[in-house]
Amino acid sequence: MTEETEKVGNVSQSRYEQIVAELRNVVEQQTRGQFTIGDGALEIEPMRQRGGENAADTQWTVKASLTRLAEDIGLSFSAVSSARWTSSRWPKEHRQTGVSFTVHRILARIENDTERFAVITTPPKGKLRWTPDDASRQVGQQVETPVTPQEKITAIHSLAQDEEIAAAVTTDFLKRPQVAAKVTPENKVRAVEELTRDETVAASAAAGLLRRPDVAFKAMGDDTARFQVNHAQAERGRQAREDFEQTNPVAPAVRQIDRTVEFLNLVTACHAFVAAAGRTVPGLRDRTLGDDERTIVHENVARVRATLDWIETAVDTGKVDMDDELTRLLRGE
Repeated sequence: MTEETEKVGNVSQSRYEQIVAELRNVVEQQTRGQFTIGDGALEIEPMRQRGGENAADTQWTVKASLTRLAEDIGLSFSAVSSARWTSSRWPKEHRQTGVSFTVHRILARIENDTERFAVITTPPKGKLRWTPDDASRQVGQQVETPVTPQEKITAIHSLAQDEEIAAAVTTDFLKRPQVAAKVTPENKVRAVEELTRDETVAASAAAGLLRRPDVAFKAMGDDTARFQVNHAQAERGRQAREDFEQTNPVAPAVRQIDRTVEFLNLVTACHAFVAAAGRTVPGLRDRTLGDDERTIVHENVARVRATLDWIETAVDTGKVDMDDELTRLLRGE
C-alpha cells in the first residue's frame, strides 16, 4: 500500500499528519491556558501547609476562595484546584513546550524537584514524546490502556472493587476451562479454602466431593482426614443415641434389646474374621512373602491381637475405653 492510499481511520496518512499538527497546536494552547488558570488560582491562594491559615483574611479558606473563582470562570472546583496544584509543582522555567498539561499534572506527583524537572525532559526509551500512560507508569499509577500483564491485572482489580462485581467476575472466569486450568494447584486449594470458610458451604462442598470415588479414596489416604471422618461418624452416632435416650419414650425398653444387638454384632464380627482368615490363610501354602509383605501382615496381626485383648477386657469388665497406646496402634501409627 502506497503512502497515497494508506489510511488512518477515514483519512489518508498525509491528511492525518496535518490534523495531528493542527491539534498539537490546540493542545499547546490548552496547556498554556491550564497553566494560566493554575497561576491565577495560585496567586489568589498560594500553596501552604495542610491546616495553615490564610494570613490575608481568615474568613476566606482555600476552598472558599477557589470555589468562588471556579464559579466566576465557569469551571468546577476540582479543575481549578488541580490546575493550581500543578502550577505550583512546575515553575514557569521548567514547563516543557510540546508536553501536554495532563502529562505535567501526572509527573507533578514526583516529590523530588530535581528528579521531577529532569524526568520531563527525557521521554521513555524509544519514544519521541511523553504520553499520559507513560507518565502514569513513571509514577506508578494505573494506566488507561494497559499493555503488560500486571497492568491488565491492576485494571481488572480496579474495575472489580465492588464485592458483588468481583464475585460475578470470578465466577465467570472460573467457568472458562482454559482459565481454571492455568490456576496452580496451590492457588486452587487456597481459593477453595477461602470460599468454604462458611461451615455450611464447607460441609456441602465436602459432601459433594466425597461422593466422587477417586476423591474419597485419595482423601482417606490422609491419616488426619480419615481419623476426622471416623471421629465424626462416631460422634454423630453418639449424639443421635443421646438424643434418642433423652427424648424417646420407648428408650428404656430398647436398652435391654440394645445389649442383645451389641452382643450379636460382636459375635458376628468375630465369626466373620475367623471365617475370612479360614478362607485366606490356606492360600499362602507354598508361597513365600517378601520382607515388606511380612512386615505389613505382622503389623496387622498386632492390631488384631490388640483388638482381641480389648474385646476380652470389655466383655469381662464392661470398660471400653482405649489407652493411648492402643488408640495409636488401631490408627496404624
